[in-house]
Amino acid sequence: MAIIGGTAQTYQLKGLREDLTDMIWSVAPSEVPFCTAVGRTTAKAVSHEWQTDTLRAPGANAQIEGDDITAFDAVTPTVRLSNYTQILRNTLIVSGTADEVDKAGRKTELAYQLVKKGKEIRLDVEYMCVGTNTAKAAGATGTARTSASVLSWLKTNTDEGATGADPAAADGTGTRTPGTLRAVAETQLKTVLQSIFNASNEPAELMLVGAKQKQAMSTFTGNATRYVDAAPERLYASVDRYVHDFGSFVIKPDRVVRATDALLINPDLWKLAWLRPIFIDELAKTGDAEKRMILGEVTLEARNEAGSGGIFDLS
Repeated sequence: MAIIGGTAQTYQLKGLREDLTDMIWSVAPSEVPFCTAVGRTTAKAVSHEWQTDTLRAPGANAQIEGDDITAFDAVTPTVRLSNYTQILRNTLIVSGTADEVDKAGRKTELAYQLVKKGKEIRLDVEYMCVGTNTAKAAGATGTARTSASVLSWLKTNTDEGATGADPAAADGTGTRTPGTLRAVAETQLKTVLQSIFNASNEPAELMLVGAKQKQAMSTFTGNATRYVDAAPERLYASVDRYVHDFGSFVIKPDRVVRATDALLINPDLWKLAWLRPIFIDELAKTGDAEKRMILGEVTLEARNEAGSGGIFDLS
């Protein structure tokens, strides 16, 4: 093949317009399964408080006919719990020129970045709840307050590896002690499910796990027989709902949950208590730029951890 001399080619031409599609593609995950499931309530102070209670263990109760009462049963007081609100923030600054020039995929840079920053804050709230092993802290001048995460509350219904330990108390003041890693097993899950049944009349309805543990749970014995849908030629090889002796729950992958954890959650017993729901604040203009702050203040309300549970120290 040969090219006739003098042929104009794109390699030599000047002033060619760029071919930039008018779309911006992002595949970054933004789902927040825990925050979506648990709902919200209102906090009125930086130390948000609530109460829990339980019944005594059942036992023999047979009384003499006509008996006169001379001694009364002890009254068990409620338990008062609390958690501190945590301030979460994102900021941005966009020059006037950057907002005005013609751009592909968005009309204004400010609006586009605000949407991104808002999604990041939502992910940070999810991480605050289920992605970290953090105790509550009151904070001080120069030190931020922190909200205790789910891991800091779970104590009644847990299964951990050797040397692993629950927090000293189910009150958000302690953290979990990591133990020897081991593979997830259905026996671990059944142990926790039985414990939840014995401790609560409201069984967990949701399990949150990372990608690796989700795949591992799809190999449990209950899924040993795989079903094929002949029409679309699909092989169903995953476990999305686990039915057990005391009920059932949905298994959802959560990219924020630690790879070593499997959390069994009763959404009715956890709430996000917002002191200041997420808002956008326009900061003072000091030059040729627009400044914005996205901020929220929230804490995790653990209404009664005995209705939830967890399997920890998973390899």
